[in-house]
Amino acid sequence: MADAKKITELLLKKYPKPKIALNFDNPLELLVATILSAQCTDKRVNEVTKDLFKKYKTAEDYARADLKTFEQEIKPTGFYKNKARQIINCCRMLVEKFGGKVPDTLDELTQLPGVGRKTANVVLGSAFGKPAIAVDTHVLRVSNRLGLVNTKDPEKVEMELMRQMPKSKWTPFTLAMILHGREVCKARKPRCGECVLYDECEWPDKSA
Repeated sequence: MADAKKITELLLKKYPKPKIALNFDNPLELLVATILSAQCTDKRVNEVTKDLFKKYKTAEDYARADLKTFEQEIKPTGFYKNKARQIINCCRMLVEKFGGKVPDTLDELTQLPGVGRKTANVVLGSAFGKPAIAVDTHVLRVSNRLGLVNTKDPEKVEMELMRQMPKSKWTPFTLAMILHGREVCKARKPRCGECVLYDECEWPDKSA
């Protein structure tokens, strides 16, 4: 089994203050941006939300949005029909059940339409500053390659990583892993020769 403590130490030395790439000023904005980011680049989401966040400032604004208009406003993020419904329904529940405020617990967040564990953990970690491990495609891939986990099930990966490292490191570890997955340990053509984790990595296909 790979050494989670050493890996975390090396990662956070390389990325000392890792931050999420999505632009946001409050938990609601991050919640919306994270839903939009499914199968879309953060750069594209940030282009869309620049105007979106000026128009929609509260959960009530989204809850009252015209579906067809909203679909067109988020169209560049892809899967826009589904995302539009999710965001509007999510914000309706925020208004009806949570007084228009984004809740700050995993159980409450995952009750919202369109919000799974990954999205909830992104919001908990980056908007509320709570310890959270959000398993996106990068965290899933890199964790398996390193030998920290041996499963493609995101929830099992989350539980396994939580078990292996101190709670205080959960959020920075997640954010650093995402950066590492984007910049170095890419899905295709990983840059193993530049990797600070090379000596710790148990991936049989790693190249020099």
